[in-house]
Amino acid sequence: MTYASIAEVTHHRVALNGTNLHYVSAGTTGSPILLVHGWPETWWSFHKVIPILAQSHRVIAVDLRGFGDSDVAQAGDSSATMAEDLHALIEHLGLGPVHLSAQDFSGPLAYRLAATHPQDLLSFTAVETGLPGFGLEILTNPMIAWYYGTLAKQGAAERFFKGRETELLTEFIFTPPTTTSTSIGANDIAEFIRGYARDGGWNGAQAIYNSNMGETEEYKTLVAAHPLSMPMLAIDQHGSNFTAQLFSPASAGKLRARTIDNTGHYIAMEAPVDLASAVLEFTGEIDRNS
Repeated sequence: MTYASIAEVTHHRVALNGTNLHYVSAGTTGSPILLVHGWPETWWSFHKVIPILAQSHRVIAVDLRGFGDSDVAQAGDSSATMAEDLHALIEHLGLGPVHLSAQDFSGPLAYRLAATHPQDLLSFTAVETGLPGFGLEILTNPMIAWYYGTLAKQGAAERFFKGRETELLTEFIFTPPTTTSTSIGANDIAEFIRGYARDGGWNGAQAIYNSNMGETEEYKTLVAAHPLSMPMLAIDQHGSNFTAQLFSPASAGKLRARTIDNTGHYIAMEAPVDLASAVLEFTGEIDRNS
C-alpha cells in the first residue's frame, strides 16, 4: 500500500465495530489526544500538527470509516455508527479518557460520542464545525456550500465527482476558503483523493452529510438531554464565531472560544503551529488541574 506518511508516526489497522479502521499514532507519554478529520480530508490533514503535540502527548489520528485507508462505509452507516467506531477505538487502545479534537463535519459525530460516552473524554475541542439543528443547516444553502446536497444524496457523489476529484478539490473546495495558497499542495490533495478512488469511496462522505441533514431533531434532543460537562474549546477561523455560536447550547459549563488569525476553513493545514499551540494550552491547563 502506498500512502503519505511522516517519520513521527506509525500506521495501524484494527478490526472493530464491524469495520477496519486505519489510524496513526505518535508520542509515548502524556495525556492522549485523539484527532478526527473533516471532509474532504483524512488523518493526513494533521500531519504538521501531530509532531508538535507528540512532544508532550500520546497522539492518535484516525481515518473515519469510509475515508483514507479505513474500510469503505456501508449502507445504513451514519454519524451514530462513526461515533461508536471512535468509542470502540478508545476502548480497544485503552486510551480513555482522551482530549478529543474534531473538525469540520466530524464535529457532530464527535459531540454524539461525548454525549453518549462522556467517560471517554477529558475535553472536547471543536474546530470550524457546528451542530445540526443549531445552525449547521445554513450550509445547505447552495450559495454557501453548493456541494452539500450532492454529498448527502444517495449515489450522487459517485456519479458526479468520481474521476473528477482533482478538479473538485483543487478548484472548488480547498482554494476558495483557504487564505494561505501554499498550505495545501498537490501532494496533499493526491493523498486525500486516494480513498475516493476506491469502489464505494464516496460512501463515507455520503453517510456523514446525509446524517447532518437528516438528524436535526435527533441532535436537538441529544443536546437537551446531554449537555456536555467536560471542558470545551471552540476554534474558528479569523473573523468568525460560527463554531462557538453553534456549540454553545451543547455546553453545560463555560465554553471557551478562540480564533486563529490569518486562516480560512482548513486550520490544521493552514496554521498547524497556531492550532497545536491552542490545543496544548487548553489541554495543558486541564491536565494540570486534574
